[in-house]
Amino acid sequence: MTDQPYHHGKLREALLARATEIIEEAGVEGLSLRQLARDLGVSHAAPGKHFRDKQALLDALALDGFRGMNAGIMGASEAAGDHRSRFVRIARAYVDFAVSHPVLLAVMHSTKHHPDASGELRNIGEDGIRIARALIAEAQDAGELASGDVERLALVCFVSLHGAAMLAAGNLLDGASVDDLTLATTDLLWAGMVAGVPTAQGAPGVGA
Repeated sequence: MTDQPYHHGKLREALLARATEIIEEAGVEGLSLRQLARDLGVSHAAPGKHFRDKQALLDALALDGFRGMNAGIMGASEAAGDHRSRFVRIARAYVDFAVSHPVLLAVMHSTKHHPDASGELRNIGEDGIRIARALIAEAQDAGELASGDVERLALVCFVSLHGAAMLAAGNLLDGASVDDLTLATTDLLWAGMVAGVPTAQGAPGVGA
């Protein structure tokens, strides 16, 4: 549980901070507005002034999570370096976030795809992969990568890195280093995009 005291006027921030701790410790099932109120020493009705129900709280957690994750990805993308080094940094930013916050990340993705998800959440939930698409397109324009469907290539990169991150978060790497696995994955992905991925006959293609 957080050691930070609740400050008057910042209940919303305190609720989100404590909710993040709870889902990482006990999962979404362990989260309730009543428990949050008890933990923060406020009335049971107080959280309702900010979140009408548990789903509204999860929506807010997802928004905050995407903002934090996207800031890291954007920082990696804007750092100095060539396209390949920036690609590796973007991958590490995503994997680091995923390994550090696996339950929150699951909430972020599931909430984004909920039928009642807001337009704001759907939009911010796509920012990370949009950054990856932009970098891949830049590298293609510079002649560093073969031409290909940028949207599909970015999706394949995301799926590969997300899978690696989930294995790492579940301690299923049999002692392998997360950083080494991330670097190996990005090496393979980049090499594939340099060579170009041919379309299998009769199947939708990924790449040129």
